[in-house]
Order: sequence, then structure tokens, then C-alpha cells
Amino acid sequence: MLKIFCKNTGTFQEFQEGTTLLEMLPAFEFDRPYDILSAKVNNVSEGLKFRVFNNRDVEFLDFRSYSGRNVYCRSLSFLLCKAARDLFPDYKIVLRRPISKGYYCNVDKPDGSEVTPEETAQIREHMQELVAKDIPFRRHEVQTSEAIRIFKKLGYEDKVKLLRTCGDVYITYYTLQDTADYYYDALVPSTGLLKVWDLLPYRGGMLLRVPDRHAPEGLAPFFEQPKTFGIFTEMLRWNRIMGLGNVGDVNCACLSGKASDMIQISEALQEKKIVQIAEEIERRHQGENPVRIVLITGPTSSGKSTFCKRLSIQLMACGLHPVSFSTDDYFVNRLDTPKFPDGSYDFDNFETVDHDYLQEDVLQLLAGEEVEVPEYNFVTGKREFNGKKLQLDERSVLLVEGIHALNPLLTNLVPESAKFRIFINTVTSISLDDHNCIPTSDNRLLRRIVRDFNKGAYTARETISNWPNVRRAEVKWIYPYQETADVIFNSAYLAEFAVLRTHAERILATVPKNCAEYSEAHRLLMFLHYFVPVSDKELPPTSLIRSFID
Repeated sequence: MLKIFCKNTGTFQEFQEGTTLLEMLPAFEFDRPYDILSAKVNNVSEGLKFRVFNNRDVEFLDFRSYSGRNVYCRSLSFLLCKAARDLFPDYKIVLRRPISKGYYCNVDKPDGSEVTPEETAQIREHMQELVAKDIPFRRHEVQTSEAIRIFKKLGYEDKVKLLRTCGDVYITYYTLQDTADYYYDALVPSTGLLKVWDLLPYRGGMLLRVPDRHAPEGLAPFFEQPKTFGIFTEMLRWNRIMGLGNVGDVNCACLSGKASDMIQISEALQEKKIVQIAEEIERRHQGENPVRIVLITGPTSSGKSTFCKRLSIQLMACGLHPVSFSTDDYFVNRLDTPKFPDGSYDFDNFETVDHDYLQEDVLQLLAGEEVEVPEYNFVTGKREFNGKKLQLDERSVLLVEGIHALNPLLTNLVPESAKFRIFINTVTSISLDDHNCIPTSDNRLLRRIVRDFNKGAYTARETISNWPNVRRAEVKWIYPYQETADVIFNSAYLAEFAVLRTHAERILATVPKNCAEYSEAHRLLMFLHYFVPVSDKELPPTSLIRSFID
């Protein structure tokens, strides 16, 4: 017999060795407003069919947890791919990325035409039939060579490349009836648990809608994101230029000695985009209602400061005189910072910035006056005046960078025609393979873990612990203004995870196994192992990534 400690109840129960988590669940009574989808076993995410052979701590999870959502959405992806393959075996389904609170899917048809609303409706109806039958997802562990043989026979070259380059001896794949597929982590026990979802025609493809993370009984609200979709399609075009569609392609390029070329091309494409932005600002600066202020924002670790510096260089090349400051320098004194209910400081709150004072300085600068701007001392928690004075001339453009720069209340007294808004985001354009999207915030989280650790600011455990608060703040204070931007700049590029792996692995290994943060550290380590590592020596000195790893 083995002893299981359930964190949900705070009690122990005894079970036979080899009992699954699903079989254990009825023995523990606790409030379950939603279906249990997965569990953490000794702080490692596992599927409910996981068999336990030793004493363990177990925490059961529903959709409101990050792990539970991932398990649900992966299973839903398999359901979609299975239904499409049953109905249209010649069509290729590619889950591109999360967007508009769902997952955007391409359907590549032999004749090159777009998927029709009627075909989308047929796939949705067949998915509903599979859910009604409550079919089990079956897990198979085989030698990687055997899995490669299976997926090669099915024509899944994306999975073949990934598995050939990941270095695993054994891998796990799944089947749903007679359909095999590969997913890098656990699935729900059966299709009957996939109760809330929808599939809609969307921009030439399909949008797989998923439950709301806060109220899983309903769908996540739909938000149209045309500008975000536009930058994503631009990245896909860049990927096609380089002949890279997924992580297997990137790994093969690295292994064949093309990592340096891939990095240089990615850097060149980013610089080309910055040049285009600078030229558009210069064009509008010469217009009837000239642009005088450029507002630059983005979520944490998106590369705002480095982008601002690179944009300044290109603006100077256009004959403009960029003058810049950060909204961080207008933080209120630490004692006046808003707080969370638990008493900790809410540094991402809009009221953290003395926006009235900032706007007063902006208006004076735009009027041609000389202004002494503050510099915030993060050690003392106070604004200081150290003699930094700014003044604009007729060729000047004021660059204001910070997480609240696009909040309309920050510059509501500045004429709209004088503003140019830039949103920096990390739009990951590749997937592990055609059916496994990369979580949208993983590159930013890894950037922040590496930067915080290298600068001695926070341990990996502390950064991971604070990440949910960071993400909640972004959703509230930053992302609502993304679509108001004049341009969205994508700071992600193809070889990023390969470079970050060489730094992040040793840092993530410092997270103790007996803490809650180990679950995320373990997930990130498992994710990073899919990438062939690339030395940061391949990065040029001006690379945006250098601000996180140096």
C-alpha cells in the first residue's frame, strides 16, 4: 500500500500501488465546481491516467489552473485534428497560435483554396459526435524510432523532424480511436470532458474557441484583433522566406550549421521593420499635422527599452532629433504606491505613475520649453532630480516608453494627430509541430527569468511566483490598448528559444522540487529540451535578446 497526501483536502489516503489518479479522485471529498482535468504529483503536472507507485503529494486541478487549461486545450486540439482527418483526410490542419481568446487554425487543402464555412460546420458537428461518445484518449510509450516510423507513415513530417532532433530515446504519443497524434504533455482521460468549445470560420481558416479561464462553464469572450493578426501573418511570410515552419525545421537548420545565417536574417528583418517605422514617423512628422510624440509600450520583457534605442538611431538617420524618457521615472514615491489587498505593492497599477505630472512635462516640452525631468531611484523608492534637462526643437520627436504609454489617460490633453503609438509584442510565429502551439508568453517568461537571475534581482523561483500577478496586470493595463497602436512590432524571432536554452536551463535547475514553483520550472525545462541549443556568440551586439542575457 502507498500513502497519498491530497493538497485539496489536507488528508492522507492509502491505495494499492499502480492506482491511477483518476481512480483515487473519488476517495477525496472537496468542492469541485468544475471537472477535474489533471493533477500535480510532487509539483509536476500529470494526466489523470498517471499511475502512482510511491508515496506522493497530489493536487487535483480544474480549468481555472494553468495546468488544467493546457491539458484541456491540448485535448481539444486533438479532437479537432481527429475530426478533420476523419472527414477530409487530404486536408492538413495547422494550429498556428492563440488569438482572439482562441486558437487560429490553417487548413491546407490540395487545391490551395480556403476552408469553407460548410466544411467548418461539418468538422464542428463531427467533433460534437466524438464528445458525445466519450471516447478515451489512449497513451502509448514507445522508442522514438518507432514513433518516427508511425508518423512518417501518416505523412506528419513536422513531427518526424521534431522527434529526430529532440534527442529522446522514448516518447509518448496518443491515439483517439484509430487516429495517432503527438502532444508534448498530458491529455484529459476522454472526449466527454470536452464540454465547452466552439469552431468558427475565421480569416480564411478556423478559430477554435475555448472556455473562459475564470468561468469555464462558458466560452472566453471573443475580441477581434486585426492588427495582431496582421503582424502574425507578416511573421509567417518571413518564415516562408527562410523556409522554416516549425521547431523541427529550426533544429535541422541549426544542426546543419545554418544557425548564424538564421539569426542574421531574423535580425535583418527586425531592423528592416524598425526602419519602416522610423520612415513612417518621419513622413507623418512632415505632414500638415506633424507627429511630435511617439508612445511605446508592451508587456514585460518584450524589449521596449532596446527597441526605443534602436528606433532612435533610425530616426536620426531620417534627420529627426529623438528625445526620450521612460514613464518609470514618473513613478510615485514608494510609500504612495498602490497596494494589493494583501498589502504588497501593485507596481503595475496605472496610479503607480504620476500621470498628471508626466503630462504637464510633456505639454511643456511640446510647447518648446526646457524641462528638468526626474529620474526614479529604485533603491530609495523616490524620484530624484539630477540635472537631466530636455528640450525639443522643430526637428525633434519625443519618445515616451513604458507599460502605460498607450493608456489614453496618460496623454489625453495632447492632440491625437501629434501622437504615434507603437506596441511591442512577442508574437511567436512557429509551433513545436503542426498540432502543438507554443504558449504565447513563454519567451517573455524565459527572458525575464534569465534577466532577473543574471542581474541578481530575483531568483527563478521568485520570478515564477510573481508571474501570475504580472500576467493579470498585463491583461488589465496593457493589452486592452494593443489594437489602438499605429503599428505593432514583433520582438520575437525564430532562434530565440535555442539561444535562451543555454542560459535558462541552469537557472531553472535552481528551483527546489519541494516548492509550488517547481511545476512551472519543470514544464519550461521539458519544453526547452525540444530546441537544439545555439550559442549566444551568434547574436550581434545590437540584438534585442542581448538585453536579457548579458
